[in-house]
Amino acid sequence: MSASLLVSGVSKRYGATTILDNVDLTVQAGEVVALTGENGAGKSTLMRICAGVLAADAGEVRADAPIGYCPQEAGLFELLTADEHLMMFGRGAGLSRGEALRRGNSILAEFGYPLHERVVVRDLSGGTRQKLNLAIALLSDPAVLLLDEPYQGFDHGTYVNFWDHCRTWRERGIAVVVVTHMLAELERVDRVVELPAHPSRAHGRGH
Repeated sequence: MSASLLVSGVSKRYGATTILDNVDLTVQAGEVVALTGENGAGKSTLMRICAGVLAADAGEVRADAPIGYCPQEAGLFELLTADEHLMMFGRGAGLSRGEALRRGNSILAEFGYPLHERVVVRDLSGGTRQKLNLAIALLSDPAVLLLDEPYQGFDHGTYVNFWDHCRTWRERGIAVVVVTHMLAELERVDRVVELPAHPSRAHGRGH
């Protein structure tokens, strides 16, 4: 099975503070990996580097394109509706207006998004915003999914539904990396990679 995401020797510093030090990570196609670690271990920083929105100071990241990235803080526009987000991000992914709406609304429906409500993001709950954030990550039909605590604000049913989707993505051959603090859910993943609190090489352990 080929590697869909390969991280080699990635390091990142902010001033005098080392956030990541020589981190290695390999994720295979059809594998769900949980990325764990204490606050400040650099999990979100590593995800941003893998997604290409932050430059590493050293090392390299290679990934099968396209990549879907769901950040912990939803990068949404307060005065746009869900459909407007889908059309805008869909255009960036090379989709037509109709295809972006079709794909996006199908994903949103799977996560119980209130499609009948044409409201702007500013008026949405945190959990509903995160559903839109996740739909945008999936819009381009990615080969690699980078999910930084994507279930923030989800109710119990949607939270369980998210992990069911992880199994479906695995079956479709997508490489999935999920940042999570939910240790009870680690049985749902193939492998756990823990970033240590003190800068060091990240290591994986089977699960």
